[in-house]
Amino acid sequence: MAADEKELASAGEHISGQANKPMSYPAHALTYEQVIQELDSDPINGLSSDAAKQRLEELGQNILGESEGVSPLKIIIAQIANAMTLVLILAMAVSFGIKSWIEGAVISLVIVINVVVGFFQEYSAEKTMDSLRSLSSPTASVVRDGNASVIPTSEVVMGDLVELKTGDTVPADLRIIEAVNFETDEALLTGESLPVLKDENATFNDDTGPGDRLNVAFSSSTVTKGRAKGIVFATGTFTEIGAIAVALREKSSKVRPVKRKPDGTAKPHRYLEAYTLTTTDAIGRFLGVNVGTPLQKKLSRLAVLLFFVAVVFAIVVLAANKFSNRSEVIIYAVATGLSMIPASLVVVLTITMAAGTKSMVHRHVIVRNLKSLEALGAVTDICSDKTGTLTQGKMVAKRAWIPAVGTYTVDTSSEPVNPTVGEITFSNEKPSQLKPNEDESADRNTSEPDKLLSQGGSALTNYLRVASLANLATVSELDGKWHARGDPTEIAIQVFASRFNWNRLHFTQGDKPEWSQISELPFDSDVKRMSVIFKHNPTSESFVFTKGAVERVIGICRDYYSADNSEQPVPLTDEFREEILQNMTALASMGLRVLALASRRFDGKLEKGDDVDREVVESNLTFQGLIGLYDPPRPESAAAVRSCHEAGISVHMLTGDHPETAKAIAVEVGILPSRMERVRRDIADCMVMTASQFDALSDERVDELPVLPLVIARCAPSTKVRMIDALHRRKRFCAMTGDGVNDSPSLKRADVGIAMGQAGSDVAKEASDVVLSDDNFASIVAAIEEGRRIFDNIQKFILHVLAENIAQALTLLVGLAFKDRTGLSVFPLAPVEILWIICVTSGAPDMGLGFEQSVSDIMSRPPKDLETGIFDAEFLIDMFVYGIWVAALCLGSFTLVVYRFGGGNLGMGCNQDYGDSCDVVFRARATTFACLTWFALFLAWEMIDRRRSFFRMQPGSKRYLTQWAVDVWRNKFLFWAVAFGFFSLFPIVYIPGLNTIVFKHVGITWEWAIVITASVLFFAGAECWKWAKRVYLRRKDARRHASGGIAWKDLDVEQRVFAEYLEHTSDDAATESPVEKRQ
Repeated sequence: MAADEKELASAGEHISGQANKPMSYPAHALTYEQVIQELDSDPINGLSSDAAKQRLEELGQNILGESEGVSPLKIIIAQIANAMTLVLILAMAVSFGIKSWIEGAVISLVIVINVVVGFFQEYSAEKTMDSLRSLSSPTASVVRDGNASVIPTSEVVMGDLVELKTGDTVPADLRIIEAVNFETDEALLTGESLPVLKDENATFNDDTGPGDRLNVAFSSSTVTKGRAKGIVFATGTFTEIGAIAVALREKSSKVRPVKRKPDGTAKPHRYLEAYTLTTTDAIGRFLGVNVGTPLQKKLSRLAVLLFFVAVVFAIVVLAANKFSNRSEVIIYAVATGLSMIPASLVVVLTITMAAGTKSMVHRHVIVRNLKSLEALGAVTDICSDKTGTLTQGKMVAKRAWIPAVGTYTVDTSSEPVNPTVGEITFSNEKPSQLKPNEDESADRNTSEPDKLLSQGGSALTNYLRVASLANLATVSELDGKWHARGDPTEIAIQVFASRFNWNRLHFTQGDKPEWSQISELPFDSDVKRMSVIFKHNPTSESFVFTKGAVERVIGICRDYYSADNSEQPVPLTDEFREEILQNMTALASMGLRVLALASRRFDGKLEKGDDVDREVVESNLTFQGLIGLYDPPRPESAAAVRSCHEAGISVHMLTGDHPETAKAIAVEVGILPSRMERVRRDIADCMVMTASQFDALSDERVDELPVLPLVIARCAPSTKVRMIDALHRRKRFCAMTGDGVNDSPSLKRADVGIAMGQAGSDVAKEASDVVLSDDNFASIVAAIEEGRRIFDNIQKFILHVLAENIAQALTLLVGLAFKDRTGLSVFPLAPVEILWIICVTSGAPDMGLGFEQSVSDIMSRPPKDLETGIFDAEFLIDMFVYGIWVAALCLGSFTLVVYRFGGGNLGMGCNQDYGDSCDVVFRARATTFACLTWFALFLAWEMIDRRRSFFRMQPGSKRYLTQWAVDVWRNKFLFWAVAFGFFSLFPIVYIPGLNTIVFKHVGITWEWAIVITASVLFFAGAECWKWAKRVYLRRKDARRHASGGIAWKDLDVEQRVFAEYLEHTSDDAATESPVEKRQ
C-alpha cells in the first residue's frame, strides 16, 4: 500500500510529456533519434527480453492505478444478504421465538457453514474470473529480440518498440518514429472530435499542450487510420490519461434519475416514480432476478417461485394439523418450506461457470462474459474466416507469373521465412499450361537467383520492385536466424523478393536509401488492394506500386509487358484480361491465394503527409504479374469441421480469397463435399458464391435459396452482416469470427462474436464475446464442446437439486397422513434431518456435478435450444420421475418399519421427545433418513450421464464389471463428496444424544436391510428409467431416418451432412441456378 501511495505521489509530481524516468527534455521536444538514444532502445529489434523484464520489475506494470479486485467483505455481505440465507435466518428466528433451542442452534450452525463454505467458494470463483478478465484485457504488438509478439498491455515497458495499425488501442504514451497516414482519435484525452494526423519528424516546445503534440500517440487513444511504430516513453500513471485517472475516481450511480421537463423542473409523481424504480431495482438485485447472465436470472426467478411454493407447503402442514401452535408443528412447517428452497443454486452455478471459463483458457479460448458461455452450447452455425483460422497463416509464395518472362515455382522448405533455402525453378509456360503438381518438365530448370534475375531482365526487376516495396512486412537476419514481422501474406511476398536480393530494408534503410516512401493507401476490404508511393532518390522520380485482388487490380491497369516486347508496354486488351483470369483460376484451383502486382510512374508533385486521391493514384497502372501464395490448412481443421458436422453444426467459410482458392481449401477441410460433381446444380451454385452474387440477392431471394452458402468468396464486412441476418431469419444460432475494425458490426450482430487474439484488432476484441488466443478454428470447436459440457453439468446439478426437493417435499407432505393418538401428524423426517440433507449432504455433490467431464457423445448430438434452456421436456419428466421414485422408496421404508415390523405403533409426542412408545417411530425415522441420504448421493452418480447406464457409461470399454468404478473415480471431487455424505451418516445415526435429541431418531440394526434393499431398488428404478428412455429414443431416431438402404448409424459423416444434396433431379427448375434466375 505504501508503494502504491509513493507511486501515486510521484505521478502527481510528474511533468507532462516526460518519461517514467525523466529525460533531458519531454519526448515531444526531442527528435525520435534522441528519444531512442536516451531510452536505450532499438528502432528495428526493440528491447531484449531481459531488459524488458528488468524494466518491468523496476518501473512496475503499465496500469492506471490498482484495480478494485476481489473484495472479501462484499462477498461475505453477499453470502449473508441473499434470499436462501435470509430464509434460514427467518427459520432460526422462528425456532428461537418458540423456544425450540436445538432446532434454532442447528439452523444457526447451518447458516455459519453455508456462509463460510460459500465465502471460500465464491472467493475462489471471483479470483478465477478476475484472472480471466486480465487475460481478455487489451494487448499490444511489441518487438523484442527482433521478433514481433503480442503481450498484455500491462507488460509494456518504457523503451518498448510498439507497432500500431488501424483499430488498435495505443497501449502507452509513444514517441512516434515511423508514421504512414497515421491518425488517432484523442477525444477521450483532449476532447477533439476529429482524428489527429501524426508526424514523426516534428518537434515542439516543452510547454506544448497534449492536443498539439503531433509526434506523440497517447495511451488509450484509438488508431483510426494508417499504421505507425513508436517507442514507449511513459507507462501507467505517468501517461497523460494516467494523470487524469489518478485525479478521477468515479463510481456509477444505481439511483434512477428523475425525469424532468426541459426547464429542469419535475412534478411530484416523477420523484415517486424514480424512488419506486430505484427500490424495485434494489430488490431485483438482491433477489438476483435482474443481474447476471440469462441463466442466472432464470434460476433466481425459479428460487423466488419456489419460495412461494414453500410458503404454500408450510401452510398445508399447519392446516393438516389444524393450525396447531405447538412448537414441533411450526418447526415442521418451516422445515417443509425449506425442503423446496434450492440451497446455493446460484452460487454453484457461478462457481461452475468460473471453473468452465478457467478450463477454456487451457484450450486457447478466453471468455469475455459469462453470457456467451451459455450461448456456446447452442451454436448451430459457425461463420469462419479462412486465413490463419482454418489455415496455418504461414504463407509461402509458391508460384509467380510474369507475362513477359514465364512462371517461377518455389520449392517449399521447413523454414518459410528464410529466403536462402529452397529451390527456384523456371518455366516459359503460363500457369494455365502447367499441371497442378508439376514441379519438373523438359523446359523447366533450376537456377541460382542471381542467374534468374539476369535472365529475367527489366520485367522481373519491375515485378520484384512492386513485391518488395508495396509491402509492409519486415524480413531480417539476426544472429544467424531469420525473423519476419507483419501480415503473413506480405511476409511470404517479401521472402520471395528477398530470394532475389530485393529485400525492402536493403533499399529503404541506411543513411542514403535508394527509395523513400511518400504515401501509403492501406488495404481496404472494399477496394481489396493497397498502394504505396515511393520516391526514387537518385532520380527524384516517384512511382506507384500496387498489389491486391486480381479482378480489382487489372480493372485499373491499362498496359503490360509482353513476351514479344519486354521493354515497352503494350495495351491491356479484353482478351489478355481473360487470359490473366484463366491463369489466376489455374493457380487458385491449386489452393493458392492469388494477388496481382502493378505499378506506374507518378507525375504529380507530392510531399510526405499530403492527402492523395486514391482514384487518381490507382489508375492507368502497368500490370506486372501474378503471385500465388499457399497457406496450408491446419492439420486439426479437417477433424474440427468433422466434429462440427457430427454435432449438427454447419460451417461456413467467409473469405476474401478467390472462389477457386476458397473452394479448394473448403473441400480439403470438409466444409464442402468431396463429391461436388454429384451435388444438384441448384444447390452447388448456392454452396459457393462470391460476395457480389450474394449481396445482389434481395432478402426474399436469399430466404428462397435451398441452402445458404457454405463458402462466400471475396467477402466484405457488410456481407458478413447480411449472412448473420439470413441465418437469424432461418432461426439459426450463429457464431462469427472477425479480426478487423470493419468486422465489429458482424461480431456484435452474431449470437457469439469470436475475435482473433493474435491477428485481431483491439476494436474487434472489444466487440466480441470470446477471444481465441491461438486464432485456430479447432479452438472454436473446443469452446463449443466446453460450452456444451458446462450446459450439461448445470442441467445435471439443477436436476439433482430439484428432484431431491420434490422427493423431500412429497415425503413430508404425504407423511402428514401418519397421525398419532392425539391427531397430530407424525413426521417421517425430523426438521434437523431435512436441514442436514439440504445444506450439508447435497451441497458438495452438486458442486462435484458442476466439475464433471463431458459425456462421450456430447459432440454427436444436435445443439440445445436456448429458448427452452435447461428446462426441456426430458428434464421436467426426469425431475418428477426421480423425485417421485425417491419419495415412494422413503415412504415405503418408513411404512415397513412402522406397520410391517412395528405393529403400527406411532406412539404419542414422538415429534419432540424420545420414549419407549416412540422407539418404533424413531427407528423408522432413522431408516427413512438413511434412505434419503444415500439416495441423494447415489442420484448424483446417476446424473453423470442422464441416458447411459451408470454401470456402462463407456460403451466401448472392455471392463464390463469395473468400468463404473473407473468412471466414479474420474471425478475425484464428486467421489469424495459422496464418500463424505455416505460415511457421515453413521455417527449421526449412532452418537448418543446427537441422534435422539437433535435428529429425533435412534440407532438402527436390522433396518439396514431395508435401507440396502431400497438402495438396490433405487438403482434398479433409475436404470430401468434410463433404459426406457434409450429404447424410446432409438425407435424415434429409427423412424426419423428410415429411408431404406444403409442405416443412419452406418452412414459416414459426409453422407449424413450432404446426403440430401447428392440426389440428382430431373426437375428443370432444380437445374436452373438461383443466381442465373436472378440474372
